[in-house]
Amino acid sequence: MNFQNATKEDMEEIRKLYRDAIGSPGCTWSLEYPNAEIMQGDMERNALFCLKNEAGKIIGAISIDDDKVVESLSCWDENLKPGAELSRLVVRESEQNQGIARILLKQAMQELKKRGYQSVHFLVSKTNERALRSYAKLDFSNCGEADLFGEHWWCYEKSLSEVN
Repeated sequence: MNFQNATKEDMEEIRKLYRDAIGSPGCTWSLEYPNAEIMQGDMERNALFCLKNEAGKIIGAISIDDDKVVESLSCWDENLKPGAELSRLVVRESEQNQGIARILLKQAMQELKKRGYQSVHFLVSKTNERALRSYAKLDFSNCGEADLFGEHWWCYEKSLSEVN
């Protein structure tokens, strides 16, 4: 498998993965989110990544978000700043339950560490049981709750000093 920055040529395939995830258990996405504008912003910030199989097919994607509202939440540990949010994690349905989400998370955390961040954090829907299991296996800490974007979220954080 190959973890890499997404290219313009990858955008449509990633958009389809986002759309295919709508309505799956725990997914809070809609036809309005994530949208082309958000994907374009991720591309411009060099913050959209994909995982491709040996045949070059995208099996998952993840982004480094740039959301000032999330960054300003008081639950993030002051001693772990600067931190960055990972978001828009998606795995192709046919590849789920095979550890792909954990691979994406580990690779994205390595990227954050290279960029000089001290921690990683994210919001997860309380009903997203698969995501909650993945984060538990990677030893993320639940550091609070937040009501944002019309949803109630758990806030998870991890020091990147623990990431190899």
